[in-house]
Amino acid sequence: MSARLPRDGGSPDRAPIDRATVVERLKRPGLAARLVAGDHHLNPGMAIDSALTPAAVLVPLIARPKGLTTLFTQRTGHLAHHAGQISFPGGHVAPEDETPEETALRETEEEIGLARRHIEVVGRLGEYVTRTGFRVTPVVGVVAPPFDLVPDPHEVAEVFEVPLDFLLDPANHQRHSRQFQGTVRQFYAMPYRDYYIWGATAGMLINLYEVLKPR
Repeated sequence: MSARLPRDGGSPDRAPIDRATVVERLKRPGLAARLVAGDHHLNPGMAIDSALTPAAVLVPLIARPKGLTTLFTQRTGHLAHHAGQISFPGGHVAPEDETPEETALRETEEEIGLARRHIEVVGRLGEYVTRTGFRVTPVVGVVAPPFDLVPDPHEVAEVFEVPLDFLLDPANHQRHSRQFQGTVRQFYAMPYRDYYIWGATAGMLINLYEVLKPR
């Protein structure tokens, strides 16, 4: 199976970012201070559980001939956490995982069947704390086609790609609000076609933008 490929991108006047640029900008010093630390960033009064569950996700950048794209999964509707939402492949840190990179690669292989031999890990974004009690390390990897995908039907309803240029265009970065348990919550969103990318995933994409945007 292949991920659904995109047909459009961001603003036509934005120069596409290539692998070398991604690697160089991930190594810039002092990035952490500018990154969104979690869902509480837009909701200063949000309670944060002191017993956070460590997790890691892969931010897969696919090296397509026309430019980098970003791969996402849409979760199935019956899962206990984030059912039906759009996310990066990833999950809980297992006892045998020595690093967040190991967690991200293992979970990616389990969720969508993307073999780690296709993935070049090039860096990390800052840790992201979610409202649901996870401390997530986003691991950035460049993926070289061709590759096969075998999504786990229990966890993954769909796999698709979005042009990285679209995600890095500030014109596509939105802030929305929603009533949750009697409280209005603010969150980031980046709608793309029929896909509503929001919450923690959109927050991590904001961080990716902060890392990759020109200085």
